[in-house]
Amino acid sequence: MRKAWGRALAFGAALLLTACGEPEWGLDQHGRAVEAAQLEGRWLVINYWAEWCGPCRKEVPELNRLAEEQAGGAVRVLGVNFDALQGEALRQAAATLGIRYTNLASDPGARLGLTRSRVLPVTWLVDPQGQVRKQLTGEQTAVGLKAELAALGAPL
Repeated sequence: MRKAWGRALAFGAALLLTACGEPEWGLDQHGRAVEAAQLEGRWLVINYWAEWCGPCRKEVPELNRLAEEQAGGAVRVLGVNFDALQGEALRQAAATLGIRYTNLASDPGARLGLTRSRVLPVTWLVDPQGQVRKQLTGEQTAVGLKAELAALGAPL
């Protein structure tokens, strides 16, 4: 009985959030809503970065390249600022590094069961069912990420 009540309560809370127009994944660096429908059925490449991280700065062009190559495809690149910058600070930091892919203002770690990394950069590969498939630490390249995704069965 308690489980049923708990599920009903959780469902009701989800309905209320949806009714209030809250975007499921929060806002991006430009203040635009990131809705679940934009990410459903896609592989997610979730990269945690910081302005003070040298390797993060070096991998941004590679992540931009991957995001542009996969635009409208089966893979979506998302950034998350390690220092939890919000609003204008997030927009400016992303612009300073030249990040052109979507950056989430809300950390999706809890939603996806990601553990907080002690090193940066860290990149997570998440399948279309929302299951974490791989954690990659250190600087990544577009070629390397595509190879990792292909090995996991992502259609590229």
